[in-house]
Amino acid sequence: MAISAKKSDMDGNKDTVIAFTINDQPVEAMPGETIWQAAKRYNIDIPHLCYRPEKGYRSDGNCRACSVEIDGERVLAASCLRTATQGMKVHTASARALHSQKMVFELLATDQPEKEKAHDANSLFWQWHERLEVQNSRFEAKSPCHIPLVDTSHAAMNVALDACIHCNLCVRACREVQVNDVIGMAGRGSEEKIIFDFDDPMGDSTCVACGECVQACPTGALMPSSLIDENGYGRREADKTVESVCPYCGVGCQLTYHMRDNKIAWVDGREGPANENRLCVKGRFGFDYIHNPQRLTMPLIRKEGIAKNLDVDPANPYTHFRQASWEEAMTRIGSTIKDIKKTYSSNAFAGFGSAKCSNEEAYLFQKLIRTGMGTNNVDHCTRLCHASSVAALLETIGSGAVTAPFTAVRDSEVIIVIGANSTENHPVAATYFKQAVKRGARLYVMDPRKNGLARHATHMLDFKPGTDVALLNAMMHVIVKEKLYNSQYINHFTEGFAKLEKHLENFSPEKMSLICGISPTLIEEVARDYAQSKASIIFWGMGVSQHVHGTDNARCLISLALMTGQIGKPGSGLHPLRGQNNVQGASDSGLIPMFFPDYSAVGNEDIRKQFENAWDTKLDPNKGLTVVEIMDAIHADTIKAMYIMGENPAMSDPDLNHAREALSKLSFLVVQDIFLTETAMYADVILPASAWPEKNGTVTNTNRQVQMGRKALDAPGEAKEDWRIIVDIANAIDLNWRYDDISEVFQEMASVMPSLNNITWDRLMQEHAVTYPCAAPDEPGQDIVFSNGFVTESGLGKFVPADIISPDELPDKDYPIILTTGRQLEHWHTGSMTRRATFLDAIEPIASVSINPEEMVECDINAGDTIRIVTRRGAIELIARADHAIAKGMIFIPFAYVEAAANILTNPKLDPFGKIPEFKFCAARIERLS
Repeated sequence: MAISAKKSDMDGNKDTVIAFTINDQPVEAMPGETIWQAAKRYNIDIPHLCYRPEKGYRSDGNCRACSVEIDGERVLAASCLRTATQGMKVHTASARALHSQKMVFELLATDQPEKEKAHDANSLFWQWHERLEVQNSRFEAKSPCHIPLVDTSHAAMNVALDACIHCNLCVRACREVQVNDVIGMAGRGSEEKIIFDFDDPMGDSTCVACGECVQACPTGALMPSSLIDENGYGRREADKTVESVCPYCGVGCQLTYHMRDNKIAWVDGREGPANENRLCVKGRFGFDYIHNPQRLTMPLIRKEGIAKNLDVDPANPYTHFRQASWEEAMTRIGSTIKDIKKTYSSNAFAGFGSAKCSNEEAYLFQKLIRTGMGTNNVDHCTRLCHASSVAALLETIGSGAVTAPFTAVRDSEVIIVIGANSTENHPVAATYFKQAVKRGARLYVMDPRKNGLARHATHMLDFKPGTDVALLNAMMHVIVKEKLYNSQYINHFTEGFAKLEKHLENFSPEKMSLICGISPTLIEEVARDYAQSKASIIFWGMGVSQHVHGTDNARCLISLALMTGQIGKPGSGLHPLRGQNNVQGASDSGLIPMFFPDYSAVGNEDIRKQFENAWDTKLDPNKGLTVVEIMDAIHADTIKAMYIMGENPAMSDPDLNHAREALSKLSFLVVQDIFLTETAMYADVILPASAWPEKNGTVTNTNRQVQMGRKALDAPGEAKEDWRIIVDIANAIDLNWRYDDISEVFQEMASVMPSLNNITWDRLMQEHAVTYPCAAPDEPGQDIVFSNGFVTESGLGKFVPADIISPDELPDKDYPIILTTGRQLEHWHTGSMTRRATFLDAIEPIASVSINPEEMVECDINAGDTIRIVTRRGAIELIARADHAIAKGMIFIPFAYVEAAANILTNPKLDPFGKIPEFKFCAARIERLS
């Protein structure tokens, strides 16, 4: 084989470098580095099958494809296992080594389908088979056995054990990388095989379809089913590849689109800082929504006299709308906005932007509403997710972003996850939590609903719904009473501790146990462990924020970290897990009603003048209305017109009947989206937009990592990139905007947002991701922040005491059950994308309500029965699902299903600080249907 080499760019102390030779070429390795790893850095190729050179994978050495010859040693060595030593002389292509390598492939080929009939004719196995010039095998195939060779039970993945070589890569992928522990080995001798759970069909197993095994498999025994034809043949072959970022949750996984015939054929994970090649079911299999025939491809205008309601078929919008040219649509929008502005006032307008679009699009959208409409009535879905978390963080430490990435758990001794179902909502982040537990970290999961992390937890604290403050105050009471707090840290970096100390006197574990349902002993154990560990970190989700006391919940978590000094050092910190792919970036970009970009208060005259100078426009000094307040203002006839980009309040707002009535009441509604969403059904003008793989732009994930998304294909028909549509509307109302490229928007953002200092478009194009804050153009950015104080006016972290506040609506005899809502693994947000993704909808196609099995017996309900759930705001009918993770007296409904929209039921009562609705708690009842 041809061998090329380059001088290694070794890091570390040269005194520890190991000098040896490979094929008579001098090379260097670091202590513990294997021969294979060192060879790879010098572009010296060694065959491999059972070894995967990616983070999280250990060497196994069971296939011996990577055998090399070492001078002075009698037997060949597996280069993926053998570490380098000083003076070692290695030969990767000697006669002995090549003979052994070829023999491995000749033996394995015996039991493989012929290449022409292979499940993946472009697999790693066949690539090396060809490179080594292996001829037809001289060995007989093993005798037929009873092992089922093909399993097509899973919607997204094809299993073909006739191509399996027992390399165990899929086992390591499942057990050690994703830590799902579904795949194993069973049987003996020729009957040995890969199994799922207890030898279940893959589609019936507990597999969560992360696809890590598919990406790791070197033979095609595990393949995306989309690449397999009706005869079982396939090939991972692409016309081109495009590197980008996943458009789903806030983890921000980097990925590679593999394009074929101008479509996304399959997706692989990439070496990104947040995912290290990993993906979840949505990131890997949830992309064919962009090719769905329901995509909007032309501007649409509502027909005269057609009522605004949900009675529109997304596959046939022409019953209610007619096609229009872009010129007609923009003329209509421009003239109507001008007329409304002249007739009423600037505050007659409101805009909903999107956390699913890029930073640049969020920035342009809020700039348009503020400069073109003259109002701060601009918001997005963070108001429904983490607004209370942001409010508490800004109040106490001066920044609404996380203080440490979720990968910081590598250095943590104690991990608390509260109010977050991360295995379903942030699956890749959850892999790091699970790996930390395997390493020896202690994990405390706190949630009324047992979730997938519970089986990995040191303790599961399933407290009573709505009693977060009682539990957290009790923990702080223990820390104060036993003097486990960090006095030195408190004295140097905080203020207000004495007031909190006094406040906590009345929150003993004994008293709070009666409220939250967790034993005093367990509260004390967790409090002591959190306070006394060398590094503790807290993660929380919408189970903390979506309450009328959501801001108080977050205040308690922040106080817990401040009093123990568990912030600003490796393995510690505060991390609200962001829900959508660009919630962090959209908020940073100013897509919220009380702040300009970078959380600059609209009421601050000096700050406002800076933006007036930058945008050459007089700006409104008053805070705008939030998402729910805007709906109320429509009912009050204050707001007359709206522009909604990529949001779906007709599915995501609480008390949907109220929200939908508001949308139907608007004098003028413009909706910009990729599908005829439920919100678009109320529009006067619909503008066809671009999906994430159809445009360039940056997003900022939950770790504060600004990442580059790249265009893989063109939008269909006459659909446009979102930022271009925003510019068109701006010019339709005479703003005279001139942007020729999206990079110019980023450049303008960076000029008014200090958080983007030293982060340029060119740098992101080259490096893919940069964390903010970043101190210099050649530095990587700070993962851990606040090691030397905070960005408050005093520079100190602030303790804010929190009292127990009951949920707004408690169960009673008419509504005795607690309803909570959220997302599920396969479906994301309101389902407009995932329910149009073939594989995701096939895995989870039906709306269901999860109920404790004992509750079902008491209500005389069987799994699969259609039942009715009723609250004071409405009723829906859906399928009953038995779920032991749900406590008695409680039910859970995902909100992605329009036919059973959970938010018809939810309570719109707001947290007074974060202005976030109480999605996680309302009173309900279950009704049997005949």
